[in-house]
Amino acid sequence: MDLFEYMRENNRDKESPLAARMRPRTLDEVVGQQHIIARDKLLYRAIQADKLSSIILYGPPGTGKTTLAKVIAGTTKAEFMQINATVAGKKDMEEVVAKALDNLGMYGKKTILFIDEIHRFNKGQQDYLLPFVEDGTVILIGATTENPYFEVNGALISRSIIFELKPLSTDDIKMLLNRAVTDTERGMGAYRAVLEPDAEEFLADIADGDARHALNAIELGIMTTERSGDGLIHITRQVAEECIQKKVARYDKDGDNHYDTISAFIKSMRGSDPDAAVYYLARMLNAGEDPKFIVRRMMVCASEDVGNADPQALQVAVAASLAVERLGMPEARITLAQAVTYIATAPKSNAAYLAVEEASEVVRETGNLPIPPHLQDAHYKSAAKLGHGIGYKYAHDYPDHYVTQQYLPYELSGREFYSPTGNGYEVKIREHMKKLKERDLKDRGNDEQ
Repeated sequence: MDLFEYMRENNRDKESPLAARMRPRTLDEVVGQQHIIARDKLLYRAIQADKLSSIILYGPPGTGKTTLAKVIAGTTKAEFMQINATVAGKKDMEEVVAKALDNLGMYGKKTILFIDEIHRFNKGQQDYLLPFVEDGTVILIGATTENPYFEVNGALISRSIIFELKPLSTDDIKMLLNRAVTDTERGMGAYRAVLEPDAEEFLADIADGDARHALNAIELGIMTTERSGDGLIHITRQVAEECIQKKVARYDKDGDNHYDTISAFIKSMRGSDPDAAVYYLARMLNAGEDPKFIVRRMMVCASEDVGNADPQALQVAVAASLAVERLGMPEARITLAQAVTYIATAPKSNAAYLAVEEASEVVRETGNLPIPPHLQDAHYKSAAKLGHGIGYKYAHDYPDHYVTQQYLPYELSGREFYSPTGNGYEVKIREHMKKLKERDLKDRGNDEQ
């Protein structure tokens, strides 16, 4: 680093926003996230021991994803490299991989690659990284505000440990605010400011778990407020309110507010209340929730809570998903409202959901029971010798396209998982299944005679 580079770095540190200057340098300085970085937790131990494997940090803005990456950069002996997926392309990744290969081959040194906003990478870009993550050429740290199970390549997910960061509590925010106001080295301590208790409470609450939002507000307040007669800058409730004009209406992916609202949304559809359901829809859209997330929950509800009482509900939800992609906002809100009100007013049944839950439990208890030989594949060469497929009755060759035969493994003979309700279309399903069972009993009786 030459003199000019040193001066640039020095000035950048001094002139950076308060939130950047106050970023923790060690794990012990990090506020919040004790569920993953407490001293007895895996991530803390891995960072301290410099034995980190690939990880993905998932959580809302301002909760410390980049902070943790910077702490790792300051503690690891590995080469630390950083790119942002919003601006980086394949060429940038090729340069990182080339450097990582050199580090490993020439010096036996590992390379940690931090990718901010990793969900912004398309599938091809994520696929490019996969072999280098898998063979250890690079240790990946991905940061994302989106649910990685939906937005990140499944192969990368399977090779990484997911750590969810939660919105900071009001006490956490208060601690950061007071640290920023009094810190003379990196904070605003030289300004001799006083944060009044009611202003502190207000900022901690309105920040909604976002440390950056709170620090930006206190910095603005201190920089724009004149000194009082006592020579101090008093940050009052009024000053705080002026610094943040409106509570940030956002829905982080792991915050209580997010889950409370989506829970109310789903329960309103399940409870057949279209008015409440469309209200929570509007509330989420107004907060900037991703419509794709909303419509995914609608598809789940259409299957789990409506099911075969109205099979059309799932088709409506899937069509809404496609329309959201094709239309975009704000027009997509109309399609979402149509689908939400349809699902809310549809007859309800969770029989299909209960069926797969019970069947899954049986599978866990019994393992892979032998499939009846007559149902096994009869097309490969040795199938006949093994008796596979022999005795199978082709249903369409029989009256009403139905014939009695054993489909479940013999050990589960007679076991029932799906019990249609008396709601909607399942009434017809139940009547149809009843007739088939009566026919089964009759056919078995004739066979025994």
